Amino acid sequence: MRARLQLVLAAACFSTAGAAIKWCGFGAWQIAAIRALVAMVAILALIPEARHRWTWRVGLVGVAYAAAGLLFVLANKLTTAANTVFLQATNPLFVVALAPWLLRERVRAADLALMGVLAAGLALLFVGGQRRFATAPDPVLGNVLAAGSAVAWAFTVTGYRWLARLGGPGGSGTDHGPIAGAAACGNLIVFLVCLPGALPLAAGRATDWLIVIYLGVFQLGLAYVFLSRAITRVPALEASLFLLVEPVLSPVWAWLAHGETPGPLAVIGGAVILTATTLKAWTDTQVVAA
Repeated sequence: MRARLQLVLAAACFSTAGAAIKWCGFGAWQIAAIRALVAMVAILALIPEARHRWTWRVGLVGVAYAAAGLLFVLANKLTTAANTVFLQATNPLFVVALAPWLLRERVRAADLALMGVLAAGLALLFVGGQRRFATAPDPVLGNVLAAGSAVAWAFTVTGYRWLARLGGPGGSGTDHGPIAGAAACGNLIVFLVCLPGALPLAAGRATDWLIVIYLGVFQLGLAYVFLSRAITRVPALEASLFLLVEPVLSPVWAWLAHGETPGPLAVIGGAVILTATTLKAWTDTQVVAA
């Protein structure tokens, strides 16, 4: 239960990204670079285990993390926060596809049914998520980038579970150091990749700097304190489902802060995705309890 609560808290921290990114006056590359640098420092400071054993496996998962994080920031600057997070919420679709190959986790009939429902929700989001706002100037490209972020995040979640299995004593999966290390490594990669596009760095308002510091320390750093400790104790698919608290809250923050309201088909698509994954998480919990 504690591990699942930590996943919910991590998702709550993650959920504030969309509204905060849109509030910041910096460009996407500048936000991604500064946020990643601050997050890397925060993770290394808050999770001492992340400072050690940066193996090639940690680096490989870090690359997946970097792709997910960068695409997420770029998508948030182009489409609505709701579309970005709903599309990223389809990552269990790709986790189901990856888990048998990378983790040797068995796929059940219910998992295949979930894939079909998520695919339908994904299609609705692409068809109905094309409304333009001042904070969403190119929703079509933004939606594509958000879908790419979902694929990269599926690799990341699966990779975290892979590291957890390899990292604990005798493969027990109790060592969260490699997972936090992968997050720190991924943020370092994002910073290095985005730095050329971020220069020359705009002076910005004090508010802009406070936002990117918040994004690095709390939205990512604190979230990874919770996530790295929980992911070692929860299966990859179930972990990705508990993290869906993020898409529930993210559109709320964007609506309160920016007045973003997704279109009807996008709302239906998001509802389909969230309903399916919530039911799946609940039924999995009942099976475990039995």
